Amino acid sequence: MNRLIWLGCLSYMVIGMAHVVAGAVLVPLIGAYGVEYGDGGQFIMNQFVGFLVGVLGAPLVTRRLGRRSALILALSCLTVAEAAYSLLLPWGWMLASAPLAGFGFGMTEAVLGAIIIEFVTDGKASAMAKLETFFGIGALVMPILAGLLIRADVWQMAFPIVTALSGITMLLWLTMSFGKVDELIAYRAAAAADRPALKPARYAPAAWPLLLAGTLYFALYVGMEMSYSNYLPAILLERTDMSEAAASASLSVFWGLMVVGRMFAGRIADRSGYFRYLLISTAAGTGMLVMLALTGSAGASLLWIGLAGLLWSGVFAVALLYVNQYIPGMTERTTSLLIASGGVGGALLPRTTGWIMDHYGAVGTLWMIAAAASLLIALLGVMALTVRSIRQSNMQHNVLDAGRH
Repeated sequence: MNRLIWLGCLSYMVIGMAHVVAGAVLVPLIGAYGVEYGDGGQFIMNQFVGFLVGVLGAPLVTRRLGRRSALILALSCLTVAEAAYSLLLPWGWMLASAPLAGFGFGMTEAVLGAIIIEFVTDGKASAMAKLETFFGIGALVMPILAGLLIRADVWQMAFPIVTALSGITMLLWLTMSFGKVDELIAYRAAAAADRPALKPARYAPAAWPLLLAGTLYFALYVGMEMSYSNYLPAILLERTDMSEAAASASLSVFWGLMVVGRMFAGRIADRSGYFRYLLISTAAGTGMLVMLALTGSAGASLLWIGLAGLLWSGVFAVALLYVNQYIPGMTERTTSLLIASGGVGGALLPRTTGWIMDHYGAVGTLWMIAAAASLLIALLGVMALTVRSIRQSNMQHNVLDAGRH
């Protein structure tokens, strides 16, 4: 089982790198192709369209192929797409390859999460925390490498690095044995054929408002985070006197403190309560975005960037726990819907951000991102009201049940 977890960690590190590599080299990439930031936003959007398909398609693919084969397929797609990036094909082909990359890291994330949740019996939360930490490490290391490669004027080598790591990880999933777990993650046709058809569970009417608010929250949060991280180097180049390499490496400040924050976020959220944690983190994180919009110096900008990474670090995981806590019995479906809605936001909002960057510059972009973050606070208020309604509904059912007995 430990071997499975550590290979899962390597896989999450690779998809963390794949998530941010486009943003880390976005400035020299659009310069090399002679396109605008809006076109770069289209490139990122195409990746997240593929991500959405990968997340939503994961249950179907695993049911037909098995979990191990699904992971091999996903990592193969990612490897092929990153190899296509490495060739610096014509821009149209780059846009066409982007959904394949998104499909690869989206399905890898969904399938691995399901494997850990289902098959790890001891230390499940610790195992999930390891995966999330290694995702952050990948997202941290990639901008540092990109900054060094940009400084050496070989920025295009960022894509072959991800290609190689993705290919190695795919081969490890293909060849490595995990003992008793091998049978569990393989496709078993007989078991699938013999499994009785169950009537799908449905959401209670009281749960729908919370689910809707939760999906909007995740769409907005992931879209905001991806817009922020992908356009941050371009924003700093326009707003400060940083060099292109330093601006790209600044992403490592954001992801570095996000990794640190993830080590403690779970414990803090357990002690303070999920809603209080989300409210404080979202409000304070929004404040850091406002401060960045008001700041023009490189040193102060790096301070706000680092604090933003620390404050936003646990929001995704804790929000998943918060919504699932009040919709019991629907964990797998709810989690898939929330992650998928995040994929929608990650596809749409960066495209809009690129257009705003072209027409209103870095300042207008920062205020747009801060406005999106402030809407998250309003959505938390809506979620709190719906939770109160769910609690009242549950209390009424309990009273009725007690009366019958």
